[in-house]
Amino acid sequence: MTTGVSSAEGLKPLAPTDYPHLIFGTSKPAPGLSPADSFLGRNKVPDLQKVFQRSDGLPVHLKLGYPDKLLYRTTMALTIGGTIYCLVALFIASQPKKQK
Repeated sequence: MTTGVSSAEGLKPLAPTDYPHLIFGTSKPAPGLSPADSFLGRNKVPDLQKVFQRSDGLPVHLKLGYPDKLLYRTTMALTIGGTIYCLVALFIASQPKKQK
């Protein structure tokens, strides 16, 4: 007589078979709001799609104008500055200490 290995008696299921009611997964409006008030803003996606799909020769990370240029240039300046700082630190660390 074999014990337990091939028998499924007494084993619990790995995952529950009944799921609890979802709290945040519903598309119902919040209590106290009408369905028209559930989205309290204007959908900007179509406007942004027009901006980003415009063929003006600019890369996508510069399409929104001055703020994008400022962010890009700041990022590049910090990257170049950090690289130079690391190279100087490596150069200083590679020099032998002077004997007294």
